Parts: sequence; structure tokens; C-alpha cells
Amino acid sequence: MGTWCIIFVSLCLCMLIIIIRALRSHHLPPGPLHLPIISNILFLLKPFSQLEPILRNLHAKHGPIITLYLWSGLNIFIADRSLAYQALIQNGSVFANRPNFLSNKNITNDQLNISSSAYGTTWRVLRRNLASVMLHPARFRSFSGIRKRVLDDLLNLFKSEAESNHSVIKVRDHIQHAIFCLLVFMCFGESVDEERIKNIKHLQRLLILGFRRFSVLNFLPKVISRLLFRKRWQELVHLRKAQRDALVQLIEARKKGIENRLRSRNTENSDLNERVICYVDTLLNLQLPEENRQLDESEVVTLCSEFLTAGTDTTSTALEWVMANVVKYRDVKRRLMEEIGRVMGDREGKEVKEEDLKKLPYLKATILEGLRRHPPTHFVVPHAVTKDVVLDGYLIPKKGAVNFMVAEMGWDPRVWEDPMAFKPERFLGIESEGFDIRGNKEIKMMPFGAGKRMCPAYNLAMLHLEYFVANLVWKFEWKAPNGGDIDLSGKQEFTMVMKHPLQAQIHDRICDHLS
Repeated sequence: MGTWCIIFVSLCLCMLIIIIRALRSHHLPPGPLHLPIISNILFLLKPFSQLEPILRNLHAKHGPIITLYLWSGLNIFIADRSLAYQALIQNGSVFANRPNFLSNKNITNDQLNISSSAYGTTWRVLRRNLASVMLHPARFRSFSGIRKRVLDDLLNLFKSEAESNHSVIKVRDHIQHAIFCLLVFMCFGESVDEERIKNIKHLQRLLILGFRRFSVLNFLPKVISRLLFRKRWQELVHLRKAQRDALVQLIEARKKGIENRLRSRNTENSDLNERVICYVDTLLNLQLPEENRQLDESEVVTLCSEFLTAGTDTTSTALEWVMANVVKYRDVKRRLMEEIGRVMGDREGKEVKEEDLKKLPYLKATILEGLRRHPPTHFVVPHAVTKDVVLDGYLIPKKGAVNFMVAEMGWDPRVWEDPMAFKPERFLGIESEGFDIRGNKEIKMMPFGAGKRMCPAYNLAMLHLEYFVANLVWKFEWKAPNGGDIDLSGKQEFTMVMKHPLQAQIHDRICDHLS
């Protein structure tokens, strides 16, 4: 027995030595010459919008995986879908960590949220709570009433603006506000007055649009950066406090509402708010097993803020891009109208309901094509590895960020014929039936990420996109203003938005039909 034990231990030590030597024999992926401090400053001075063209040129020169030293330190960029599959699916646990960014920690309360938390028990608890409780298909149905209410408000806003502006509307602000209102209700379960919603949305926007400016705080040690960038630190702390004060009011209102309902126990007269379990309800008693405690107030605020931010900008950006292509390409609009009309039958002027969506394959294909051609984010949240690992013959070190270029994968001409064209029909037919956007078998596009850190709310996002696009197309006739064209140029903000926000000329389709 002792001999076998010695042999086993010896073999393990030999394997460990071989692995260590193999790792040491590998080098970082290729990239431009790195001059410490100087390289970081040069990239810090460049606008973020210039990063993607630089990366494309570097990939053309060095290959699908490169190393670049940015303001946040060592970054590895992967532009190849096969390498992304090897990393995120085949080695998902190793690539499931997150880098430790200082400014991110301040915004996310020491990174205690789902998107930024380190891979481990706490992250699993937070993600499981969101995925199994809030994002379960049965829970989707409980919010159908508020979705209908938000849709009606959006349609009325469009109609009112069209009547006062020669039938021309500005789309972005209205859809962004509609999605935000919907998520506020899903998060807090209460009808919030318009002024408070505008204030919360304003604070959220300041934080996310200022994220690039706050990234400079990663560049130097904490003590030094606080001295050199004192005003920026103060701005970040002030915004975080204002956000906390605003969200705490809604959290406290929800707590009191729950207490009142428990006292009354009168469910017969309960309204919409009382019948729905919202996100904050699931957080108030959530246990963190590693620390044997519940979430504190700041942590609940951080998770609620994440829920609002992650769902608003990506969904509203994708919705604007899809509608822009519907307006631009008449054939796409015509096919959508014909398909919706067949399903709706004699329900002229009525809502396209959620149960109708599964009967609309061309609608889903249009949404998927919008996400492929115009992904709201061209990079997913940076990953990190849990240990040094080799990918494609190169060392991926534990200390560093791993970035995946989402847009490049969705535009790969080896996968997509004529990739820059907008062709929803590419998602129809036998070959595309049951297209797996999760990439479990093969990554062809990854607008929601892939693997263990894939966006847990991708099904909810798809529902919202299909629901709003279907009803906007069914309710109104859409055209480019004054017979012009739609400019599909992009601009990098928190998401990749339209450089020229969508404006469209709309007419009530039902009124036109009746006349």
C-alpha cells in the first residue's frame, strides 16, 4: 500500500512539474511593443471609440489572439469564434472569473454583483437567485400586465409626438424610458412617479456614461490616484451616494408595502403590485453562505442598480437598431407585417400578445439578425482566468483581463455569407431551425456572451425585443422622414448606439386601413 502511495505521489509531482514547465515555455499572445507607464498613458489619452479600429489592425497583423497593455493593465483580446468556444465552453470554469478593477469596485460595492463578482460561491448564489426566481418562464407571465401598460404608454407617446411634429418621432429616448420603467417595476414592484423615475434614470446614466472617465482610477495605486484625481474620486463617491439615497427610498417603500399586506392578509382587493414578486423581494432575505449573513443595504442597492442598468441600455439599443433596419428595408417590414397579420387574423388594432410570439418565426429571425449585425456591446464584460492556462499555444495569465470581440464573431465571413448585409432569412429554414444563441455546440455569434458568465437574462431580453417590435410594427406604418434614408453608422457610448438617433415618420396603421 505504501509503495503504491509513493508511486502515485511521484506521478502527481512529475505531472505538476511538466505542467509548470509547459506554462513557462509558453509566451503571451503577440502584440505591439509595451513600454511600461508610457503605453498605458498613450491608450488612456485615446477615446474608447478608437480602440476597436486599433484592435482590428492588430488582429490583422498578429492573428486572432493578441496582448495589449491598456490603462487597466494587461489585456488579451480574442476575435476568433473557435478560440472563444475553447475558452468559454470547453474550459468554462477556468475562464469564468472577473478581473479586479478599482473603479469598478467603487461602482459595484466591492464587486458584489452578478456581472463583476469573482467566480465562486457568492456569485453562484446571486446568479441562481436571479435566474431561478426572477427569470423563470413562469415569472415572465406575472409581469405581462405591466408589459402591456408600458407598451400602451409608449404607443401613446409616439402617437402624441407624431401629431405635434408632422408625423415624425424621435425613437431612442421614448423606448429607453419605456424599458427603464418596465424594469423599475420588475425590480421594486411598485408604481413609481414620473419625477422619481427620471431622477433615478439620470443618476444611472451619469454613472455608466462616466465609467470610462472613472477607469483612470485603475491606473495608479489607490492612495496616489485619490491625490491626483481627487475631483474625480469625489464625483464618483457623490454619484454613488445620490444613487443609493434614491434607490433606498424605493427599497424601504417595498418593505413597508410587504409589511402592510402581511398585516391585512386581504388578497381579494389586492392590485397588480401585490400579486407580483419583484427582484428586491428576493434580495431582502437572501443568505450569503460563505459569510453566513444577509445582504446589507448597500449590496441590495448595487444589485438593483445592476438589474436596471444591464437590462435598459442593451435592450433599448438593440430595439432601436432593429427598428432602424425595419424602417430602412421595406421588404423586411412587409414580411413582418404579413406574418403578424396571419397570426392576428381579425384582431385588427389589438395587442400582439406574448403567446402569439412563438408563432412568428420571421420576427424572431429579424431580432436575431439585429443582434448579429448590430450587437449592443461589441465586447462582453472582461473575463479572467482562475489559474494560468494555455490557449492556442499562448499563455493566458491569471493576472490580466480576457476580452472577446463580439461584433467580429458575428461578422465572420467564414460563417455568415455577406455578413454586413441585414438578412433575417439567414435564420430561417432547416439549417437555422433551433438556432442556439448560447453557443453550447458552436459559437457563431455571442451578443449575450457565452458559457458560465453568459447574460442570465437573455430570454427576458429576447421576449422584450420580440414583444415591442411586433407591436410597434403592427400598430404603426413606419417610413423614413421625408422619403430620406436611414444612416446605420454606429457610435460608442456605454453601448454601441446609432450615431444619428433613429427618427421615423409614423401613421396609425389602423386609421389608415379604415380610411
